[in-house]
Amino acid sequence: MADSATSPQLLHLVFGGELDSIDGVTFKDLDGLDVVGIFPNYATAHAAWKAKAQQTVDNAQMRYFIVHLHRLLDPDATAGKAAAKN
Repeated sequence: MADSATSPQLLHLVFGGELDSIDGVTFKDLDGLDVVGIFPNYATAHAAWKAKAQQTVDNAQMRYFIVHLHRLLDPDATAGKAAAKN
């Protein structure tokens, strides 16, 4: 198990489903969403996203997304980083 002091846990959710239209992000069937998983960092989430996206490449309306859960869980930390950069 990784030491949390040396590598912060930045949780990411990967999920997807078939969209009503390729121009939006409204899903056809919320019950049919594919929740791929929650990952400890962006790199592993991106690898999972890429694998699922490649499996569904023939369906133009199927989309997978990466959600930065760590930003939702601690929005002040993200705001602090943005303020520090400016």
